[in-house]
Amino acid sequence: MDASVAVFDGLKMTGVDFVVSVPCINLKEIFPMIDDDPTMLHIPVTREEEGVGICAGAYMGGRIPAMLMQNSGLGNSINALASLNNLFQIPLLLIMSHRGCEGETICAQYPMGQMTPSLLDTLDIPYIVPTIDTVEDAIHYAWRIAIEKKRPVAVLLEIGFWEAE
Repeated sequence: MDASVAVFDGLKMTGVDFVVSVPCINLKEIFPMIDDDPTMLHIPVTREEEGVGICAGAYMGGRIPAMLMQNSGLGNSINALASLNNLFQIPLLLIMSHRGCEGETICAQYPMGQMTPSLLDTLDIPYIVPTIDTVEDAIHYAWRIAIEKKRPVAVLLEIGFWEAE
């Protein structure tokens, strides 16, 4: 199974109709699928905190939003996630390419990669680490938790996830 197709299928199965993205090498194959789908609106942004705000507005407008990003951008979005989503109980589906974990070849990715789970814990953002075989259900489950807990939930796609292609 193709990892990008599996992620896209999970978004579709969940009913996501609004996607904000920040450039990421691992997620790049998903962006054209979203652009080609008439049921999804795709807004590329340059910074993650901008994406958090746009997704909050989309949710308030009745959309089911997801933000596709690399985990290194979590640091850029902490204030928006804490003072907007967590404070005002706004759900958000975060699909994160998790760089800097086992199998990483770029040393600059390690610091944020190692801190990602503890930063999510500190922000009280639940997260799921699926395999390629479970990612569709994991995305759907993550959105259900986001709605139930009224907060962001992250799906962390580790390096091994992409290598399973």
